[in-house]
Amino acid sequence: MLSLLDFKDTISLDPQQALMSWNDSTHFCNWEGVMCRLKTPRRVTSLNLVSQGLVGHISPSLGNLTFLHSLALTENTLAGEIPPSLGHLRRLRTLHLNNNTLQGNMPSFANCSKLKVLDVSVLRIALNNFAGTIPTSLANITTLTMISFAYNHIRGNIPSDFASFSRLQHLYAGANQLAGRFPQSVLNLSTLINLAIPLNDLSGEVPPNLCTSLPNLQKLALGGNFFLGHIPSSFTNASNLHLFDLADNNFTGLVPTTIGKLTKLLSFNLEYNQLQAHSKKDWEFLDSLGNCTKLQVFSMSYNHLSGHVPRSLGNISNLLQYLYLDENQLSGDFPYGITNLRNLIVVSLGGNHFTGVIPEWIGPLNTLQQIDLDTNLFTGVIPSSLSNLSQLGQLDLHSNQFISQIPPSFGNFPVSIFGHFQEQS
Repeated sequence: MLSLLDFKDTISLDPQQALMSWNDSTHFCNWEGVMCRLKTPRRVTSLNLVSQGLVGHISPSLGNLTFLHSLALTENTLAGEIPPSLGHLRRLRTLHLNNNTLQGNMPSFANCSKLKVLDVSVLRIALNNFAGTIPTSLANITTLTMISFAYNHIRGNIPSDFASFSRLQHLYAGANQLAGRFPQSVLNLSTLINLAIPLNDLSGEVPPNLCTSLPNLQKLALGGNFFLGHIPSSFTNASNLHLFDLADNNFTGLVPTTIGKLTKLLSFNLEYNQLQAHSKKDWEFLDSLGNCTKLQVFSMSYNHLSGHVPRSLGNISNLLQYLYLDENQLSGDFPYGITNLRNLIVVSLGGNHFTGVIPEWIGPLNTLQQIDLDTNLFTGVIPSSLSNLSQLGQLDLHSNQFISQIPPSFGNFPVSIFGHFQEQS
């Protein structure tokens, strides 16, 4: 009880009065957020004070709760360091401290041999300063199934010792300052389901055997780094992938035509790279993508795609909701294949060299909420059928070569229209 009261004393603000019951008139096992084992002597096994708005520090006295299995202090405003004493909780199985304002170095949890989940990610990076490198001692906790330390200021790279994690399924290390080449230790983690290391300073080529080594991956997020070279065709060995994100890197070459083997793919994001497609052969990946019948998001914005968009675009999943092909060098008429994509919410084709008129058949695509066609060479009149899109919230047509004025049918249209129009003489 004294350890819990010490924790209460370090809390300077308790806006939801979560700790009101923490007093001598009530047995500590009945205090809010506290759970104890049933047999005597009663010992605290769980402390859960998630999303209570608590302001203060984490008391080192919590390290005295030697029977503690679970500690969850997520989404509060706790500051200061994680007390090293928490590393003495040898029965601890789950530790959730994410979304606070903690700082300093992470302590060693080498003595927490039963720890399975370590989540110290902090989503508000501007208010947090976890620094230093990843403790190699974490590798001593071979039972870990999840590690998350995203959105901090962790430097260095993922230690080679991580190769000893035989059960790790989720590794989240995004938005830090990790540097160097792709961490080779990760290739030993064949049990990984989710690998997310975006928004770091990692560089070099992605190992060609990445998904051969990690065949159970369902989520692969490497965006916002400095990876280069070609996209390894071996990623299709992870047949359960549903999220594939290599955005904002320096990948070159073509999109592998084997993409269609990922039949469970929901999101395919390659934007902000240097990928190319011009000839019919270069565009064959679109034919293959038609096998991804669950695809909902497809983005290749800000690449080096050129020429006409093949009609095979229309063979992509009819579940597709988000299509981004803006800021390339695409040309020709408005892509006809879009007429088959009846569940589109966003279509973005701005910053290309499209010509001709916007077809009237875009009007029946009544799920559209955003259309971006700016900075092209579209001509003719703006189709009045656009006014049939009752859910449309943004229509961007600026910097084209339209003639005439905005159709009268747009009179009561609740959308933002940005246009440079040339009136017909």
